[in-house]
Amino acid sequence: MSASPTRLGRAREQGSATVEFVLVLPLVLTVAVAILQLGLLVKDQMVVQESARAGARQASVSTDDTTVIQAADDAAPSLDETNLDVTIERDPGAGAPVSVSVTYQAEVTLPIISWLFPATVDLSSTAVMRGETG
Repeated sequence: MSASPTRLGRAREQGSATVEFVLVLPLVLTVAVAILQLGLLVKDQMVVQESARAGARQASVSTDDTTVIQAADDAAPSLDETNLDVTIERDPGAGAPVSVSVTYQAEVTLPIISWLFPATVDLSSTAVMRGETG
């Protein structure tokens, strides 16, 4: 008893669909993981921006650089403090601008796609506020 031509055609189509799926799956998974890593880097950039803003706010009300650095560090709890660099620039006098720059070296955390990204990505942000103290 031989298989009908219609049944044989469906079996071949199912077999070729499976082969196509197996060939495309690694590419789809790689793209999905790369998008996930990109999302993690965007999240880190947003945290760096908030850290710079918090540092600038503290610098605008205080002349103590240690408290400014501490405020910037406290605003970035999800980041590794050893990779976080805070720079403060002040002009003398009340009402003068105070600038706080935060730089962070974000590591690529997903090893599956490490070949797509550099080992670390430099993220930075600067916030400027008017100094309230002289």
